[in-house]
Amino acid sequence: MRSILIIGAGKSASSLVRFLLKASSKEDLHIIIGDISIDNARSLTADHPNAKAMQLDIFDKANRQEAIQSADIVISMLPARFHMEVAKDCVKFNKNMVTASYVSKEMEALDAEVKEKGLTFMNEIGVDPGIDHMSAMQVIDRIRSQGGKMLLFESFTGGLVAPESDDNLWNYKFTWNPRNVVVAGQGGAAEFIQAGQYKYIPYQRLFRRTEFLSIPKYGRFEGLANRNSLAYRSIYGLENIPTIYRGTLRRIGFSKAWNVFVQLGLTDDTYAMQHTEQMSYRSFVNSFLPYSPTDSVELKLRLSLKIDQDDLIWDKLVELDIFNSEKIIGLKNATPAQALQKILEDKWTLKPEDKDMIVMYHKFGFELNGERRQIDSTMVSIGEDQTYTAMAKTVGLPVGIAALKILNGEIKKPGVLRPIFPEIYNPILKSLEDYDIKFEETEKEFIGYNTDQLN
Repeated sequence: MRSILIIGAGKSASSLVRFLLKASSKEDLHIIIGDISIDNARSLTADHPNAKAMQLDIFDKANRQEAIQSADIVISMLPARFHMEVAKDCVKFNKNMVTASYVSKEMEALDAEVKEKGLTFMNEIGVDPGIDHMSAMQVIDRIRSQGGKMLLFESFTGGLVAPESDDNLWNYKFTWNPRNVVVAGQGGAAEFIQAGQYKYIPYQRLFRRTEFLSIPKYGRFEGLANRNSLAYRSIYGLENIPTIYRGTLRRIGFSKAWNVFVQLGLTDDTYAMQHTEQMSYRSFVNSFLPYSPTDSVELKLRLSLKIDQDDLIWDKLVELDIFNSEKIIGLKNATPAQALQKILEDKWTLKPEDKDMIVMYHKFGFELNGERRQIDSTMVSIGEDQTYTAMAKTVGLPVGIAALKILNGEIKKPGVLRPIFPEIYNPILKSLEDYDIKFEETEKEFIGYNTDQLN
C-alpha cells in the first residue's frame, strides 16, 4: 500500500482524514496520523483498517525522520512555524509535501533544491490561502486569454457561524484558531491600491474602515482590509492593476463593536499583566479604564468610548459577560489579548450541533473589446457540526485532493508552489465541486471608482 503521513491532528484535519480514508481502498492507501497527542491521532482514525495513529513529536529528530522516510508523501497540518522541520527532512529523503500554510521565506529558499530533486512542495492549498488562489486565477486567466485587461481585483473570505446556528448579537463564533482572530490586523498597516492610489489603514483605524457587500441568499456583510494586498500583484501577475484589495468578511456591525476592544487596548499581545490568574473579567476590563471612586466600571467604559446605554454595541458587550465579577481569567501573566480570548471562548465556541459557514467573494473589473465589465464570484460552504466544520472541509479537502493527485502523478510540477497554475487549479476545483464547493458568477457593467471621491 502507498503511505500518506499526516503530521498534526488538529481541528482542520477532520475532513482531510475522512476524505483520504474514504478513498483508501480504491487508491490503495495507508493513512498514518502522527500527533504529539496519540489520543488526538486515534480520534481521527476511527478504527479504520487502512489507518494508523502514532505519537509524533516533530522535535524528536529520530522519531520524525523515521516517520517521513517511511511515507510516500507527507502532509503537514502543523502550525506554520513548524513546517520547516518537516520540509528539510522531505528534501533530504526525497518526499513530496503538502501544506495549507503561506509560503514562508524559509520555505521559498528551498525552491531550487526541491526543483533539482524533482519534488513538489504544494503550499497555500487550504481555503484562504488556497481556494481563493485557485478560484481567482481561474477567472483572471480566462479574462486574459480572451484579451481582457484587468482593472480591479477584490477578494474577501470569512469564517462565520451559519445562519441556523447564529444565536448571539455579534453574529459570530470561532471557526478557527481564536488567537488569530483576537490579534488579527496587528503588526503593521493594511496596504492596498485603489484607482492607482496607494492606501494604508493603521491598526487603530482598521475596524472603522469597512466595505459593504452582499452575497445572494445570505445577505449583507462587511469587509475589512487584510494586512498586505499588494503582495498579490506579483503572485497573480497583476503588477499594473489599478485596484487590488483583499479582506476579511464579518456580519455588519461586528467591526464597530470589535473596535471597542481595540481602543481599550484589550487586543494587545505585547506585554504580560499582573495576577491575571486571580483576576475577574470585571477587574480585567477595569484595568484599562480611568480610576474613579464613585463611577461603576460600566459607566466608565460608556463615558470613555462615548457609548450610549441604548446602543446595540452596549448590548453586545453585556452579552459577553465582561462585567462579571465572579468569572476568573485563570491564566498566569496573560497578555491582554490572551485574557480577552479566554473571555470570548466562553461565548463564541461552537456547540456540538452548531454549524459554521465559509463565505468567499471575488470581484473582477476588466476591459474587453472596448467594454468595461465586472464579474462577481461567490462561494458559500456550510459545515455539518462542531467536528466536520466548513472550515475543516474547505481547508482539508483541497489538501487531500492535491496530495492524492501528486501521489498519482497527475500533478508533476516541481518546486515550492502555490496552486496558481491551470494544470493545478482546474482539476482541483473540478474535484471540489463534487463536495458542493463551487462558485456562482454574475456579470454586469463595471463602474469602478470615482477617483475624486476616494477616501
